Amino acid sequence: MSAPAIPAISARRWGLDLGALALLLGVSVAGFWPTFAGASYLPAAIGGALLGIAIAAAAAWRRWGILIIAALTVLAYFVFGGALALPHTTIAGFIPTFDTLQQLAIGVITSWKQMLTTVAPVAAPDGHLIVPFLLLLVAAALTASLALRLTRPAWALIPAAALLAVVISLGTPEPAIPVIQGAIFAIVSMAWLALHQIWAPQNAAISVGEVDPSRANHMRMRRLIAGVGVLAVAGGAGVATSAFTAPSEVRHVLRDVIIPPFNVHDYPSALQSYRGHVRDDADKALFTVRGLPEAARVRLATMDEFDGQVINVVDGGPGSSSAFSPIRSNMSPDAEGLPVTLQIEIGDYAGVWVPNAGEVSEFVFDGENAEALRRGTYYSSGTGTAVATPGLSEGDSYSVQSIIPAEVTDEQIGDAPFGTVRLPKNENVPEDLTALAAETVSDAETPIEQARALESFLSEDGFFSHGLEGEVISRAGHTSERISTLIGGDQMVGDDEQYAVAMALLAGEIGIPARVVMGFYPAEEQQGAADFTATGDNIHAWVEVNFEGFGWVPFDPTPPEDQVPNDQNTKPRADPKPQVLQPPPPPQEPADLPPTLPDDRESEDESLNIAGIIAAILLIGGISLGVLALLLSPFIIIGAWKASRRRSRRAAAHTADRISGGWDELTDRAVDYGARLAPGATRGEEAALVATSLTVPAVTTLAQRADAEVFGPSEPTPEEVDAFWNEVDEIVVGLGSDVGFFKRMKARLSLRSLLGGSALSNGFQTLKDTAAARVRREPGTIKSSTPVASESETS
Repeated sequence: MSAPAIPAISARRWGLDLGALALLLGVSVAGFWPTFAGASYLPAAIGGALLGIAIAAAAAWRRWGILIIAALTVLAYFVFGGALALPHTTIAGFIPTFDTLQQLAIGVITSWKQMLTTVAPVAAPDGHLIVPFLLLLVAAALTASLALRLTRPAWALIPAAALLAVVISLGTPEPAIPVIQGAIFAIVSMAWLALHQIWAPQNAAISVGEVDPSRANHMRMRRLIAGVGVLAVAGGAGVATSAFTAPSEVRHVLRDVIIPPFNVHDYPSALQSYRGHVRDDADKALFTVRGLPEAARVRLATMDEFDGQVINVVDGGPGSSSAFSPIRSNMSPDAEGLPVTLQIEIGDYAGVWVPNAGEVSEFVFDGENAEALRRGTYYSSGTGTAVATPGLSEGDSYSVQSIIPAEVTDEQIGDAPFGTVRLPKNENVPEDLTALAAETVSDAETPIEQARALESFLSEDGFFSHGLEGEVISRAGHTSERISTLIGGDQMVGDDEQYAVAMALLAGEIGIPARVVMGFYPAEEQQGAADFTATGDNIHAWVEVNFEGFGWVPFDPTPPEDQVPNDQNTKPRADPKPQVLQPPPPPQEPADLPPTLPDDRESEDESLNIAGIIAAILLIGGISLGVLALLLSPFIIIGAWKASRRRSRRAAAHTADRISGGWDELTDRAVDYGARLAPGATRGEEAALVATSLTVPAVTTLAQRADAEVFGPSEPTPEEVDAFWNEVDEIVVGLGSDVGFFKRMKARLSLRSLLGGSALSNGFQTLKDTAAARVRREPGTIKSSTPVASESETS
């Protein structure tokens, strides 16, 4: 049995429906771009959409039922899913294997959780392509089936809008192109429904014998262009308004609920564990590094944000060089130096700070926790710090592809200025450090000499002590009070923790870009060995200073470990710095203030509060008005369009045209209220249809009067025109009074009279009426077609 043929008008409708659906689905597809950080998902998404549309079109053509459609969708998922979503599991890139079918079957349930629990951007080879492929396949099949099978295609917008909402909820807090997505979705939807109504069979049955076909096409094109103009104006208004109504906060998606956003301040400063490693892990193998070049250092964390209590790692946020992002390949594309591959095996070390060296390009984790570590590790290329949120523990191992910068000497740096890097402002710094830093570098002539002067001041004048058993007392910590005690005491006694922070704070007070680094490096006699074992005995903290053209250069302000206080060198310093922390000043007697001062201040504060409240109200009101204008812009345009047509009809050049325009105004309003008028009908026939469908018997008399005025021997007088329009207005008001509020609003905002309904037939009717009336008034005279065209355009 042959397949049923598709009529020409159905073929045109199918082309319109499938084209509109492709655009609507494309809007949703664009929402996955930030999730995959690129176009790697497009073959899977577009392939799924095309398969779904093809299944729906074939089923509509063959008139297959829902069970066959569902079976074809499942079959397409398993047949084409390997090539489009899991190509790495197939043979030759498209032949599915047992592993392919197994992952596709499990992925229907698990792929959603896997995508939401993976930090974006997700990688296509990890099986995440199942989500866009499956979503687009099912949504396209459902949307296209509704559009091609139902007489009201608007039902197809429900699954299309649901798909857009699902893509947004599965995405990232940073949207792709939200304004453009919304505008295209709205414009395509409205244009699709409008064209669908214009091309409907009941609106296309035009008698060629009665009207000029070229004139009919011209009028159709005018309406189409006008409709496109309305959509363009509404879309432009929405885009323009979004510039000042868009929320400043990022949107919330499912990923935020399942995976809270990464915040480096959720973890204690790495430097706080320094003294604990020294005391407890001196003989423990924390981790082993294979492949570390000579003179290279292993970094745990870089810290440059001091708040008076602790110096911590900073996250500069999106776009900043110090921002943390999920690990990926090629994380340091601009790095220069010696490429190395380090193999690191974790022993007794346990923590979130990931040991690394140089400028890391890629982390590759091994072992049982490899997948969890890969998903939960973040790296800051600006600071060289990596954080593994699951935490490293014994047995973990990984390799590091990195670039070790070349060592630079003071002669190479020469007169190079300090780098122009942005660092956070230190807070609660001891007040005396500024003067001390300026005094220390007063004799230095170049930037490198200034940094060396600070380093020498601490390393040569200070003494070393961890404060352990048998050593000189040296308190742990690096608070403002501890640094003040170190600098202002009779003797400077401390270890790497205090000296590194002290130099960074001194440098910061005089504008030198400096930061603290904690990590490990071998002693001089052990450098160059094949393996380096990190222990609490070789943990260190140092300072890095940035120089233009050279980057971050390390400095070691800590005194040598054998430079310890004893009986011969414990005499007070020749010029000890005063203690910064002074006792609180004695209480003062309250000042005698005029009694009116508190009232005046209170009045001033109250005025400021009122002004702030008024400003907030005005701001909120302005934003609300912008949002309201955006929401109402399509309805305002529709109302203005209808009002413009009414004015042009009422102000036509000939009074007979005004009578015809009045009748057109009445039939347009009747169409908006639901009347269905046959194209090409006479006024009497239209009146009968209106009287029957809307129960308005008065229109029959008004139709007869319109025919008499238009076809009469003389032009109607202005008084007769006013009386006719008054009757039209009374009938229109009666139409609204007999229905409820919502139906009345629906009629006022309806597009049927503008883009379809009786508007086309009314235009042709006006042409016929005008031509016949003029022939009767001027017998024997052949009139040109110019007035007729003018009258039809006015109507």
